[in-house]
Amino acid sequence: MAAVHHLVVFYFLSLLLFLINPALSLPLCTDSRAPLTPKTPLAFCSYNESSCCNSTQDLNIQKQFESLNVSQPPCASLLKSILCSQCDPFSAELYTITTSPRQIPVLCNSTVSSDSSQSNQATNNFCGTVYDSCQNVSIKNSPFSPLLQNQAPPPANTTSKLSQIWPSRTDFCTNTGGSSTAGSVCFSGEKVSFNATKNTTENIPKGMCLERIGNDTYIDMVAHTDGSNRVFFANQKGQIWLATVPEMGSGGTLKIDESKPFLDITDEVHFDTSTGLMAIAIHPNFTKNGRFFASFNCDKSDRPGCGGRCACNSDINCDPSKLEEDNGAQPCQYQTVIAEYNTNPSVSAGEARRIFTMGLPYTGHHGGQILFGPDGYLYFMMGDGGGEGDPQNFSQNKKSLLGKIMRFDIDNIPSQEEITRLALWGNYSIPKDNPYMEDNELLPEIWALGLRNPWRCSFDSERSSYFMCGDIGQNYFEEVDLITKHGNYGWRVYEGPGVFSPLQSPGGNTSANSINTIFPVMGYSHSDINKNEGSASITGGYFYRSMTDPCMYGSYLYGDLYATAMWAGIETPSDSGNFTSTKIPFTCASDSPLPCSIVPGSSVPALGYIFSFGQDNNKDVYLLTSSGVYRIVAPSRCNYECAIEKTTTGGPNQSPSSSPSMANMLKGSYTNLGSLLVTIFGLVYLVFIY
Repeated sequence: MAAVHHLVVFYFLSLLLFLINPALSLPLCTDSRAPLTPKTPLAFCSYNESSCCNSTQDLNIQKQFESLNVSQPPCASLLKSILCSQCDPFSAELYTITTSPRQIPVLCNSTVSSDSSQSNQATNNFCGTVYDSCQNVSIKNSPFSPLLQNQAPPPANTTSKLSQIWPSRTDFCTNTGGSSTAGSVCFSGEKVSFNATKNTTENIPKGMCLERIGNDTYIDMVAHTDGSNRVFFANQKGQIWLATVPEMGSGGTLKIDESKPFLDITDEVHFDTSTGLMAIAIHPNFTKNGRFFASFNCDKSDRPGCGGRCACNSDINCDPSKLEEDNGAQPCQYQTVIAEYNTNPSVSAGEARRIFTMGLPYTGHHGGQILFGPDGYLYFMMGDGGGEGDPQNFSQNKKSLLGKIMRFDIDNIPSQEEITRLALWGNYSIPKDNPYMEDNELLPEIWALGLRNPWRCSFDSERSSYFMCGDIGQNYFEEVDLITKHGNYGWRVYEGPGVFSPLQSPGGNTSANSINTIFPVMGYSHSDINKNEGSASITGGYFYRSMTDPCMYGSYLYGDLYATAMWAGIETPSDSGNFTSTKIPFTCASDSPLPCSIVPGSSVPALGYIFSFGQDNNKDVYLLTSSGVYRIVAPSRCNYECAIEKTTTGGPNQSPSSSPSMANMLKGSYTNLGSLLVTIFGLVYLVFIY
């Protein structure tokens, strides 16, 4: 009985995490983890291909079932299926409601929304079947607790009947049942499944239409939290500006005064081919507290206060004195830093607080993106630290922060004594639901592991559990990963879907059988881009949630650094977590506020290199490139067809039948000096990204 009690408590606490995130809709367990294939087959619950349970949890569910002491076979069979639904790959959605945690899943009550993607199994009135079969059956420690009616829980070992709590089937289904709708599922007595339908062809984007609204080069963009059309831009040198983006269709350009940065931290940042300012983030309550964050690199040899602990240290059996110089830098000469700045009531260039500092063993693969998740915590994306093939195997080492995604609480800063006692890397605390609570081998900062060099991650603004990251490959494959709690994304055991064979392994190897690898949901091979040259690296993007291009809506957009290819990832079926990527053509609108250069001999705009994507408060998506700032606009402005587009969303003086003007695009052809300079900048960036 103790095991059963602990199981119930575990699920109760786990489910509390989801009360703020009602829209989940992908294979996800109640503890935020991705379902995996059990290493030991489950003996009681029939969820062995993909499961949220391991053999221990399966045994505990069996004990819980036996404690119900139900002898009537029809009811017992139904109760077993309900208890085993904890193992369903969609259990996070089955056990989630917006007011309080559940002890049983949402039971299908025969109504299915027209926009639901769940299979017809949801049309069966399962909650009615359960009531009819079990209403007069005595159930000990019934999972159908009066907690669902906000009543006090009954004493342990209490026997009850459904009809004693709910006098009718209607009452029972009102409290326990639910329909399958867009973004939600219900339990029908079987493993959740989806219709094998595809997205309608009229809603698949035929192309991406761009307008150029800025000339300068930035590495990151963050929307202001005040809901306005103001955004922050940052460059790699360490300058940040507050700009205003023009209204869609206005014909305007970025309003930005380059001579007056919002914040200038160039004195702190070590800017070189492989280092600099990597990302910025603003606190979710920025309008009131003015807390601004920057992630950058510093050089401890010439910046006072730069130095921190080296990522290569005795805790992971790594000796920095045995590492070779990298691009003229000593091991851990360069540091990765997250610093906080005060901007309220006035902007101060001096650090208010050092959140994180860590020495880098090599000069490359240090990621550096920071962003606040929908849970209010700060996520930090860190590469494997460099060196071809991650020779020290940092990414798979649970005691190393390299090759990881970290998750910090920066609203509850511990005392210096506590920081020292816990051996933290700066001024932050650990969220109580970080996965180290269940994996004592894992450093407490770690949220996910097994990444090579995550470059640009984002949360879907409509489905907060969809946390997507582009992860740069080594020789073969660029990948998009769907990040989940404690997920292991395989590097350097795998590169994308294929086994990786490292050239050297001074840090040891990890066997494929020892980890539960989560493989990419999207991606591309280098040879898919250019047979002669290969691709550079992936730049992760966003789920497109603007109605500017309604045919793009819901697609995950990402691109390659060389800017010769971009993709739209379409989830099929919807809410299943399964994606199909389509390479999409792109061009520049003839009425672009700033003229677009073109690649000689083609109609493809000469973007140079795609460093990052951005998103504003209207959910419009931007491309930050070496040739300027571009925005995705209505497809009709480039003569792309979209059956559901309203042509009133077009640009200034736009004719729906117009096509891109080659003359306008040639105004800034690739032969001019500006394009040459940004191309050189992009080539420099290649060194940084690799």
